[in-house]
Amino acid sequence: MRRSEFIRFVAGGIVLLSVGKLPAVAAPRRSLRFGLMTDMHYADREHSGTRYYRDSMAKINEAVEEFRRAKVDFLIELGDMKDTTVASEPLPTLRFLDDAERALNRFGGPVYHVLGNHDMDCLTKEEFLAHTRNAGRARGKAYYSFSARGIRCIVLDANFNEDRTPYSRGNFDWRKAYIPKAQIEWLDKELTRHADEPTLVFLHQMLDSFSDVSKNLCVGNAEEVVQVLEQHKQVLAVFQGHHHPGHYSFRRGIHYLTVQGMIEQAAPANSYAVVEVEADGTIRVEGFKSCPDRVMER
Repeated sequence: MRRSEFIRFVAGGIVLLSVGKLPAVAAPRRSLRFGLMTDMHYADREHSGTRYYRDSMAKINEAVEEFRRAKVDFLIELGDMKDTTVASEPLPTLRFLDDAERALNRFGGPVYHVLGNHDMDCLTKEEFLAHTRNAGRARGKAYYSFSARGIRCIVLDANFNEDRTPYSRGNFDWRKAYIPKAQIEWLDKELTRHADEPTLVFLHQMLDSFSDVSKNLCVGNAEEVVQVLEQHKQVLAVFQGHHHPGHYSFRRGIHYLTVQGMIEQAAPANSYAVVEVEADGTIRVEGFKSCPDRVMER
């Protein structure tokens, strides 16, 4: 069912950069495993180019069934969960959102959302959050953190304009995304407070602006955020969406993995993954369909 490509991100240079970076922390009782998908863009509308909006419902259902079979600890989607009508109408868009949310909740366990730019194409953040349900204390929050099996998970919201006003009803240029100062300060405090927990970071737009990816796809003040992450030795990886072909980079002990967009190509094409985080910091990605398998080592 899954693509046979297998990528192992470990080499002498990476190992040398990583030595000594993993703190002496208590190992989780067993490996954390979670389901991961992004850029579903579900909408009941005709396809456009390579984006097959209606097919995303069947793709979501397929991924959820695999996550149930794998008995993962939680499911997280990395944004652009739904799309809109050609005329960008709020009421039909809310129906698309509700349909996608019901499909995700068939998982039966904790579900977490990351805000993507298309989630505010004709809705406010408040409307999106009112029609979705993050698990536990994360409910109703655009950025938040939680722990699962000894691993800290931090979700960021980069959907702010250059003047730091929030995205709302399409008042944004998708090429310009920023994380406000208050959220960066919160991130630093979270990492300081939970220094003994290996940490994963999740967001929609990309943070690895230092790589060969187009800057239009990255958070405008990404370097500020990355500097904070690099000051805390427990950060293992950043999981991102937004760039549908996918991407990977590595710097100073942190992996940056951009997952392929689910929306691309007609079903049965698909893209999703089961991710496992081992006690030594190794991250194994079991990819399905166009999402390749990966091993990302410390």
